[in-house]
Amino acid sequence: MAEEGELRSLALTPTWSVATVLTILVAVCLVVERSIHRLSYWLKKTRRNPLYEAVEKMKEEMMLLGFISLLLVASSRTIASFCIDSKYYDSTFSPCTHDQVEASASAEDDPGKERVRKLLAFFLNHPLRRSLKGQHHHSPCPKGYESFVSYEGLEQLHRFIFVMAITHVSYSCLTMLLAIVKVHTWRKWEEEAHRAHYDTLAEVTRALTFRRQSTFVKMHHSSSSWKSNEFVVWVTCFFRQFGNSVVRGDYLTLRSGFIQNHNLLDTYDFHKYMIRSLEEEFKKIVGVSGPLWGFVIAFMLFNINGSNLYFWIAIIPISLVLIVGAKLQHVIATLSIESAGLAGLEGRLRPRDSLFWFKKPELLLELIHFVLFQNAFELASFFWFWWQFGYDSCFIRNHLAVYCRLILGFAGQFLCSYSTLPLYALVTQTTSNTQLSLTQSYRK
Repeated sequence: MAEEGELRSLALTPTWSVATVLTILVAVCLVVERSIHRLSYWLKKTRRNPLYEAVEKMKEEMMLLGFISLLLVASSRTIASFCIDSKYYDSTFSPCTHDQVEASASAEDDPGKERVRKLLAFFLNHPLRRSLKGQHHHSPCPKGYESFVSYEGLEQLHRFIFVMAITHVSYSCLTMLLAIVKVHTWRKWEEEAHRAHYDTLAEVTRALTFRRQSTFVKMHHSSSSWKSNEFVVWVTCFFRQFGNSVVRGDYLTLRSGFIQNHNLLDTYDFHKYMIRSLEEEFKKIVGVSGPLWGFVIAFMLFNINGSNLYFWIAIIPISLVLIVGAKLQHVIATLSIESAGLAGLEGRLRPRDSLFWFKKPELLLELIHFVLFQNAFELASFFWFWWQFGYDSCFIRNHLAVYCRLILGFAGQFLCSYSTLPLYALVTQTTSNTQLSLTQSYRK
């Protein structure tokens, strides 16, 4: 009877159950839609146009994923009815082997894991054995042939898109929240710069710069060339990103240079401009671009059995975060030496793109965008594997590697959101494109 009930069509389903499900779905969707609408209205009203554009990009992303879901539902029968010879499915181009599938199904039948199965069943009734073997639907293909992608496989792909959308949007919001919290901790330095009892802001900035950058100053004096200490400088910059990535001397030095280069008053609210600048950067790192979709497709193509691809790609985000953070710290160190007059230059910041790789500051932001997307993809994949195939499935059978991946992912996400992104927003105020954004967005 359970099997018959599971295959029951709408023609034999009580109308009250269909109406109940439809009511719940409509209510949830209306709540989400109105919440997004009110958020957009508030952002428009408060003139936070960059954040408004970021919300619009997230809405476009969800709409795109919705279209993909609709296409999957509408074309599932056609795709499943497209039959190919079974010999093409006997190759190694699959994530799991038949033995691993059998072992995963046997693990689910273990009586000792009844409590875990009940907990998962509370959220979703996923019969692992039939899910892995594709026994939810009868094959429409003759003997010796198989569906190009089975009904069950298309359903699982549909659920992955749903999990990916929720995870990526949540990660994007978390990224902005942590970055804003970090930038708000700099407010006390802005208020300090406005205090009237300082003789001149330049003198205060110079004194703080000497105290903050004493390590670089000593290295400069100990050698006739700044480049001779470059390796030591890079090592120092690498480890500084794990502590306070931006301290008072850094902030006041860059603030002073910004005000001087743009001929602004000392009372200019640089911190408020930083908030707006961070919002401008945030709208560029939300959404999923074409190359990122290409990364997802390539990953699914090459995630074959024995490749351990999930473990290796987990190293990429944290590595990129550390490299980008070290580069930004190196830019600060270079500017500090120049502003202190120890590099044979006048004590004034010189905005230029040559401080960045290939003279393209935006390249660092693109790397940050990739890191945030990769972290979201990593977490979404883990939830999807656990949801659809079980905790002992072949996808996550190495629990130690899974824990390492999750730890690296969360560490990279926190470091990127709370340290690297705010640092990028501050350091890029020294680029040659700052004047354009200043006159267009916030010169008050």
